Amino acid sequence: MGFEDGSGNEQDCMTDLGIVIVSWNTRDLLRDCLHSVFASEGVTFDVVVVDNASADGSADMVRDEFPQAILIAGEHNVGYPAGNNIGLLRLGFSEGVRDGTPRYGLLLNPDTVQPPDGLRKMVAFMDADPKIGMAGPKLVMLDGKLDLACRRGFPTPEVAVYRMLGLSRLFPRSRRFGRYNLTYLDPDVLTEVDSVVGAYMQVRGDAIADVGLLDETFFMYGEDLDWAFRVKNAGWTVWYNPAVTVLHIKRASSRQSQRAQMEFYRAMLIFYRKHYRTTTPWWLHGLILAGIALKGGRPLWKEIKRPTPLLTT
Repeated sequence: MGFEDGSGNEQDCMTDLGIVIVSWNTRDLLRDCLHSVFASEGVTFDVVVVDNASADGSADMVRDEFPQAILIAGEHNVGYPAGNNIGLLRLGFSEGVRDGTPRYGLLLNPDTVQPPDGLRKMVAFMDADPKIGMAGPKLVMLDGKLDLACRRGFPTPEVAVYRMLGLSRLFPRSRRFGRYNLTYLDPDVLTEVDSVVGAYMQVRGDAIADVGLLDETFFMYGEDLDWAFRVKNAGWTVWYNPAVTVLHIKRASSRQSQRAQMEFYRAMLIFYRKHYRTTTPWWLHGLILAGIALKGGRPLWKEIKRPTPLLTT
């Protein structure tokens, strides 16, 4: 399953990509996503679809129409990070494991559509620099606008406050206030960033071996930022590569869920406690918790008062 590089030397026979798609009630979008993946050229890959107990026949569709995909049909919705971990483990990825896995793991949302040469170009991009641990393409939505989440700065306490106060929206071109979505940068310029988004998040197998899998304390947001944080802390770089453009039909799954808003701010709380709480002054700590409580609503109040135990990954 090797392919020829530009020098004519055959790459080793490891599979290039191990692709994990976690689905929840997005059958028709998932079908389009899988068609685009299996039409990809010049790259070798295995695909695992982890269905989080969809009620729309998603699992049956995959079983009937895409027998070349590995289907894992769950009985319960275990969330996005846990679902991805199930798929990553099925492909052999795990902390400390470097042999026998695909060269890269790819988290892919079912509401994305790949260009025929997109996967090949993303693999070639990461192959060109062994220091790159994680990368993502330019994501555009149906209206042609950039999906701002495809290149991000970490939500430090300062950045989180700017976001909650709405300053990032008021001043998107500001290098100070626009740091979360990097809205002051040209979307067509190759850029080293803090994080890309889990809709298309390609991670070097060696980086996964270094940092382990996704933190399942999160449910549907924040786990990709946390993974990127750990990858960068391990010494790898993270890049946004606009030479590849992928269609992303934004929030096709999450918009169906009444938990979405609460889980977004719950993820912010988890990320803050895990990475910034111990270095945040008391007055800013109080401001952050008050903002999360106001934005996340009543379900988060008890969790703020009684911290949820976090994983140490």
